[in-house]
Amino acid sequence: MSKTDIRKQITDQIIDALEQGTLPWRCPWDRTQTLNIPVNLSTGHDYHGFNVVFLWCCQLRQRYSTGHWLTYRQAQELGGQVRKNEHSSPAIFYKAFEKETGEVDDNGDAVTEQIRVLRHFKVFNLDQIDGLEAPDPRPRFGFEPVEAAERILNASGITILHGGARACYRPNTDIITMPDRDRFGSATDYYATAMHELAHATQHASRCARPRYETTVREGAYAFEELVAELGSLYCMSALGLYGDIANHADYIADWLSVLKEDKSAIFRAAAYAETAYQWLIGPLKTGSVDTAA
Repeated sequence: MSKTDIRKQITDQIIDALEQGTLPWRCPWDRTQTLNIPVNLSTGHDYHGFNVVFLWCCQLRQRYSTGHWLTYRQAQELGGQVRKNEHSSPAIFYKAFEKETGEVDDNGDAVTEQIRVLRHFKVFNLDQIDGLEAPDPRPRFGFEPVEAAERILNASGITILHGGARACYRPNTDIITMPDRDRFGSATDYYATAMHELAHATQHASRCARPRYETTVREGAYAFEELVAELGSLYCMSALGLYGDIANHADYIADWLSVLKEDKSAIFRAAAYAETAYQWLIGPLKTGSVDTAA
């Protein structure tokens, strides 16, 4: 069997596994106070219908940390103030009224019909308002650090800032941002996410100087880099003897599939880059073998 056939066979097996055996996305840190059902902070009532979907979109696009919303007047009534230059988000409701049809019934009374007219109003997220806070603190978990994992984080020399509801690496500042440690359900979930972001950071020119992946697939370069970071995280977690599951990052799988189907060598290249990233991350700790003492 030729080399090309082997690559195709292995890639096809991975594609099949992703298509048939994936789990729904579950975020490894607590987001119950972020992407919840949108609620009006003044009335305490949940939004319904299209408003739920649209306000979710607004929240995710603007990266708001809360699902609480208010009109401008409601914010003022509660003692808050919408910050200058903040833009509102639209919400809708249907107003019903009766309209005469021009007909009469058997009793000679005018026949009416119910008319529903779409109306909209403007709301602001609590993140856009000064002087107000969400009523309930988010739940927190305990956190027991793993020494060997902490040594990898510290030895990398990469700045990691904690706070907020997102985990990401920002190439323009060369900084990683992570949710607070006690927002994760377990220390292993935290480290799996941190290793993923550290693997991203190895693309920097001062580290592994990873070249950009060229592809014709839309968003393919982004998906490929996410695959490299995911594999790099799994390598590090395995070396530490900690649990890491590729299904925990399944929101990228659809994009991964498009890349793997276009390029049968993609998984091999991603694995090679991930290995380089992994070796860079554990390099300072290696004394013949990785110290996994916790």
